[in-house]
Amino acid sequence: MSYTPMHDGEEQGLFDITRTLLQQPDLCALAHALTLHVRQQRLADRVSIVLWRAGRERVSFYSADEQGTPSIREEDALLATGPLRRTLSRPDALHCPWPTFRETWPQIDALGLYPPFAHYALLPLAADGDIFGGCEVVRCDDTPWSEAAFSRLQSLAQVIGLAVEQIQSRLSNNSSYSLLCRERDDFRLLVAITNAVLSRLDLDELVSEVSREIQRNFGIDSISIVLRSNRKGKLAIYSTHYVDKNAPLHDRSEVDERGTLSERVMASKEMLLLNLHQRDEHAPYERMLFDMWGEQDQTLCIFPLIYSDRVLGVLKLAQCKAQVFTANNLKLLRQIAERVAIAVDNALAYREIRRLKERLIDENLALTEQINNVAGDFGEIIGRSSAMMAVMKQVEMVAQSNSTVLILGETGTGKELIARAIHTLSDRNARRMVKMNCAAMPAGLLESDLFGHERGAFTGASAQRIGRFELADKSTLFLDEVGDMPLDLQPKLLRVLQEQEFERLGSNRIIRTDVRLIAATNRDLRQMVNDREFRSDLYYRLNVFPICLPPLRERPEDIPLLVKAFTFKIAHRLGRSITSIPAQTLHQLSKMPWPGNVRELENVIERAVLLTRGNVLQLSMPDIAFPPLQPARDEAADAPRDGEDERQRIIRILRETNGVIAGPKGAALRLGLKRTTLLSRMKRFGIDKDAL
Repeated sequence: MSYTPMHDGEEQGLFDITRTLLQQPDLCALAHALTLHVRQQRLADRVSIVLWRAGRERVSFYSADEQGTPSIREEDALLATGPLRRTLSRPDALHCPWPTFRETWPQIDALGLYPPFAHYALLPLAADGDIFGGCEVVRCDDTPWSEAAFSRLQSLAQVIGLAVEQIQSRLSNNSSYSLLCRERDDFRLLVAITNAVLSRLDLDELVSEVSREIQRNFGIDSISIVLRSNRKGKLAIYSTHYVDKNAPLHDRSEVDERGTLSERVMASKEMLLLNLHQRDEHAPYERMLFDMWGEQDQTLCIFPLIYSDRVLGVLKLAQCKAQVFTANNLKLLRQIAERVAIAVDNALAYREIRRLKERLIDENLALTEQINNVAGDFGEIIGRSSAMMAVMKQVEMVAQSNSTVLILGETGTGKELIARAIHTLSDRNARRMVKMNCAAMPAGLLESDLFGHERGAFTGASAQRIGRFELADKSTLFLDEVGDMPLDLQPKLLRVLQEQEFERLGSNRIIRTDVRLIAATNRDLRQMVNDREFRSDLYYRLNVFPICLPPLRERPEDIPLLVKAFTFKIAHRLGRSITSIPAQTLHQLSKMPWPGNVRELENVIERAVLLTRGNVLQLSMPDIAFPPLQPARDEAADAPRDGEDERQRIIRILRETNGVIAGPKGAALRLGLKRTTLLSRMKRFGIDKDAL
């Protein structure tokens, strides 16, 4: 481009317009200032700036109307097919009349960016030898530009190029600086919130701190954290509402999960942003927002709380003014939700640790009764008879395995002692054996006692309870009187034995357990299977390694040993001093049938110790009475009293039997009922034996 010498007045004018152009805040303002200048100089009627976006094949257009209202088209692909593309390959200025413009670029003319004109010119804008855009000049006068006028426009284009470069640099720097400041402030906020929430291990304190930080930094007035409840199908909502900034309202509620917006977000794992209108139907939580904020429409934003690919719940934010949820705020709130998820996971882990500590307390209480301080591998088992020696060999053989053991024998033969010996000799002896008597537990509570329950699983379940199978993890569970287990519960026991997993009542969470089962019964399970009173598949699963305990009458040679052991143990407990037992007494005791087996023998010895005066055990044989194994009931005693209804009769018998239901001294036998029948009637009459 040739240089055209200018007079002093022209140079001063060029200097003035250069200073003016360099002061413009943006490209549209630059185009408007140029339009005013060329009109004043009678050079043209309108000016616009077009810039080439290298690498994207796009053109941006900047102009302004008569009042200075900006007109912008950012990175337009259609404009890239217009005059600027020709100028890029031909660096000279381009000018043509309107008919030629319309014929050459009809697609550009159709955009309506230019008012009616007579002549068009495009002056290239260059930097470091490369064209980066152009200055479009249109003239409404039919007279074309003179050579001098066009030369002045070309000189002006050099100044325009400098002005465009400076404006772009300034805007870029301002934008970068603003972005840097915003990122710095966002980072400080994230650090502050992270430090605030991660130090909160109590869930209620965590919710309060999260709400306080979000309200203070974003002005959001209703903040909730929604988590899955311990109750199946329920959501626990922890909310804080800043109706009064100085006295926020804290609320905790529980709702059904099905059909809620929280369920939708937890399933999709994506943020949900929507407007709530007062006229629409809403769930109770959303309805409460309208009531609280004077029926104003609400904008609701819900973020999933995800940690380690686990959806813990949602962060729910509600605000009357939707403008708070800008793109930048949503991005920042999403990052906050990620940190809140970590804090929630920590709080839940802390709550689980506290639950486990409480479980240890429960476990210790449940197992205190089973502490065995007796030395020796076989504990309190006493016997040298061939029958008992065979039993002990079986115990030694099976103890080191994890096989299920079924101990068979009459009442009082010492089945629990054999179970303890197996546990003591096993690799599980680091933890205490857990036991449960199936006959002593009402059928309705047996399942809860075995598998545990969640709070609210049934009426009266006011707190979570750990079941025996969970307590016996990595240990041994001894189920006494397994033959009295209800039929409907037997499949669940079978599942635990086969799969080593179960669910608490009121929960759908699978709990894995490693339990070695030892079962015992005094009933004929095979006959019960034939009578369809016991499941055959469970029987075969229990009968892996049966051990049959001989009744005391079949091992009389052990009776003297047992008598001596019981005498000295009971005497020591009662503070008595008994140093000898007459041989005649031992001989006579060895000849008796002992229908109650070892337990009955121990009771007889305890009575004798109480009656003994002196150091020699005194036992009066006529005082030892052996009732029949199934004693006849006193019909007169158990008959209903005058005016006594069935409910009152059951209550009376339960009180007389101290709440014992099954067994030879139980209420069921005295009432002439089956155990299950008695339990059913107790349930129908609303009788709680523990409350009697």
